[in-house]
Amino acid sequence: MNNRQTGNVSEDFGKLILRASLALLILFHGVAKIMNGPDFITGLVAKAGMPPALGYLVYVGEVIAPLLVLFGLMTRPAALVIAGNMVVAVVLVHIPDLLSISKTGGWALELQGMFLAAALAVAFLGAGRYSVAGQSGRWN
Repeated sequence: MNNRQTGNVSEDFGKLILRASLALLILFHGVAKIMNGPDFITGLVAKAGMPPALGYLVYVGEVIAPLLVLFGLMTRPAALVIAGNMVVAVVLVHIPDLLSISKTGGWALELQGMFLAAALAVAFLGAGRYSVAGQSGRWN
């Protein structure tokens, strides 16, 4: 049997912690967009020369994909959507701070960097056994 089918409990619990942390923390941003509307994002998208309607994809990256990751459904592609969402956020909003250090000495984009790294880790690791879809399946 391969390790994917016989992974140990602590590895799968670690995957659950990573998935839940990433999903819940990104979901807060999505809930804020639901409550306040996407005007800020659609404005940035329009300013970048793209159709403002593309700004509504923020709901996919900050609501739908995190929920899929949290529950462990289509986990790998959903995590890649979150990663893509973070790249777009950096390009549209945070690019001036890309090489900046914060007042406390950390990278100015450490939160965005951590979200991106966690999303990529989930995409490579998969959901594990503590998920709705379980550890089997190509997309989980």
